[in-house]
Amino acid sequence: SSSLTEAKEFVKRLRRQTDLCNMAKTVRALLNNNSTVTVLRSGLHAIFNDKSLDVTKDLFQEKFKNPKKWQKNIQLKCLKNFISSLTSSIDIRDLLSCLSSDLQTFIIKPSKSKEAFKEQASDFMLKWNLLLSNVGKILTIHRTDSFG
Repeated sequence: SSSLTEAKEFVKRLRRQTDLCNMAKTVRALLNNNSTVTVLRSGLHAIFNDKSLDVTKDLFQEKFKNPKKWQKNIQLKCLKNFISSLTSSIDIRDLLSCLSSDLQTFIIKPSKSKEAFKEQASDFMLKWNLLLSNVGKILTIHRTDSFG
């Protein structure tokens, strides 16, 4: 039974790896298209300029002023950095490096313990997924040309 469990986990990891590889190929092709990148950047900038993410920003506000919760808008900072580094013909590795650098700065380095890291990382992932879901919805509904 342990071999079966290990085999199932291996298959899950392999599927994730395949999905990531396919996604990277798709993104790489899109990044090499000047007009697609330009339209995407303008759509993402418009989301911030139109204040379309205000609802999302409100979800990130802390109810209590707690110094431990200093990271309330890290996700927005990471997204803005990502958008600013998004240029035509940029390599996907450079975009991932930008995001990795932000994670190092905002999550990994400030963590004082393993428990603090786990808490900050899980909080970041939850809010990051929420933010990207909202960006995707806004692009889909209001900026279909930017959604590629």
